[in-house]
Amino acid sequence: MGRARLFAVVVLVVLSGCTLPGTPGQLDTDRELGYVGTYAHDDVFAFDGSDGLTEDELEAVTYRSMARIEVIRGTKFERDVEVDVVSRAQYRERRSDSPNASAFENELWRGTFLVDGETDPNRAFDELYGDAVAGYYTSDRVVLVTDDSDRVRVDRRTLVHELTHALQDQRFGLGSEGETIDERRAENGLIEGEANYVPYLYDQRCGEQWQCVADLEREPDDADELEERPFNVGLFLSIFAPYSEGPAFVAHLHETGGWEAVDRAHDERPTSTSQLIHPERYPDDRPLDVDVPDRSSDDWTPSVSGGEPTANANGEDDPRTETVGEATLYATIWANDVVDRPLTEGGTELSPYNYTSPATTGWAGDSFRVYEDVDDPDRTGHVWKLAWETPDDADAFADAYRTLLENRGADRLEETDDGAVYAVPDDEPFAGAYRVTTSDALVEIVGAPTVDDLAELHAAADDRALGSDDAVDAPTVGSSDAPTAGSAVG
Repeated sequence: MGRARLFAVVVLVVLSGCTLPGTPGQLDTDRELGYVGTYAHDDVFAFDGSDGLTEDELEAVTYRSMARIEVIRGTKFERDVEVDVVSRAQYRERRSDSPNASAFENELWRGTFLVDGETDPNRAFDELYGDAVAGYYTSDRVVLVTDDSDRVRVDRRTLVHELTHALQDQRFGLGSEGETIDERRAENGLIEGEANYVPYLYDQRCGEQWQCVADLEREPDDADELEERPFNVGLFLSIFAPYSEGPAFVAHLHETGGWEAVDRAHDERPTSTSQLIHPERYPDDRPLDVDVPDRSSDDWTPSVSGGEPTANANGEDDPRTETVGEATLYATIWANDVVDRPLTEGGTELSPYNYTSPATTGWAGDSFRVYEDVDDPDRTGHVWKLAWETPDDADAFADAYRTLLENRGADRLEETDDGAVYAVPDDEPFAGAYRVTTSDALVEIVGAPTVDDLAELHAAADDRALGSDDAVDAPTVGSSDAPTAGSAVG
C-alpha cells in the first residue's frame, strides 16, 4: 500500500491493525521472554517514525514494543494485540453520546460543586473524553487517537501505555470491581498507574540500551492554564487522579516489593484514592462505612434513581449512596479556588499534580445521599456525611468547605446548634441553601433548594450530637461512577 494511500485510509476509515502471520490470536508462551514473532526487544530499525509510519513500520514498532514491555514487566503476552489508528474527528463520531444523567447524578455533581445545575454531567464528561483521550484499549485491540489526520504519527508513550493494558488484561483481567466513584478511581489508579509506570521505565532505556522511535512533541503542561482549557477542570482533576497518583503508587509497590507486589495488588486492589495519594496506607487503611440516617419529612424521599437499588429486610429499595473520596474532594476545593497553590507545586515526574491538602488529607470515608421532592422530583437536595481521622481534620475540611461557599457567593445566614446555614443567590450557578455541621471527627453537609427545605430534607438530630445516631463502621462500597467508556481502558 503506497504512503499517500495509507494516509487517506487514516482520514476516511482506520489504519488496519497489526496481526502476526500464522498466529490467529494466540502467542507461543514457550518462547524466550522479550521476543514476539520475528521481533526482538533489542531490534534496531532504519526509521525513527519522526516523519510518520507506514503500515509495515507500525507493525514492527508494535511488536518490538510488546517484546520490550515483556522485558520490563518480566512476563509474557499470551495473545496478539491489534493496533488501529483513528483521527480525533473519527473518535468523536464513533463515541456515542451518553444518556442524560439521572436526578441522582445531577445532584451529586452539583453538590460537589463540580457541575452546575444548568449542565448535564454526562455532557460534561463526553466533552472531556472527546478532547482528552489519546488512545484506548478494549478486548485485545489498541486504538490510537491522533490530532494530525494527514500523518500517521504514533506517540511512543501512548502506544506502550495501551499495550501495557493489553498485558494486564491477559494476565489479570480488567473487569471493574469497584462500585463507588472513589473505589473506581482507586482501581484505575492501579491499572492506569502501572500503564504509566511501564512507559516511564521504557523511556529510561531509550538511547543507550534501546533504539526508540521519536516521541511526539508535547505542549508544556502548565497547571496554571488548566482553567483556560475547553473542558470542566474539576471533572478533569477527578478523572485524572488515577493517572497522576497511580504511577507513584505502583512505583512504591515495585520499589518495596518488586513486580510480585504489583501482581498481588491486582488480586487485592486499592479501595480508596486515599491509598493512591498516600501509598503507605495500602492495603490496611480501608475507608470507613459512613451511614446517613433518614431524617426527612414526608415531603422528601431518598433517591434510588440511576442505580441498582437493593432490597432491605423489609423488602423495600435501599436508597442509593455514593462515596466521593479524597481525590475528588481535592478536585472540588481546587476547582473552587480554596487551594492557593499551583497543582504542580509538590508534583514529581511520576505524579505531575499534587493532590494533597490539609483540608482533605485526613479523609476516612464519606457517604452522599440524594433526596427528591415527592411532589416535584425535579427539586432535589442531598445529605453528605464525611468521616475524618481526627476532629482537627474534620474542622480543616469544614473550614475549606465554608470558604468554597463564600467563593461561590454564599451569604452566611445563621449559626445554630445544627450548624451554619448559607444561601447561594438564585442568580449564581450553584444556587441553593447549605447547612454545615461538625461533631468530633464528622462533618455533615445538607444541601436543598431553599433554607426552609433544609429541615424538611434532613431534620435536626433531636438536639443530640451529630454522631450519636450515625454509624461509622467497617469498610464498604456503594454505587457506580458516571459515565463509563464501556469496556475501554485509556
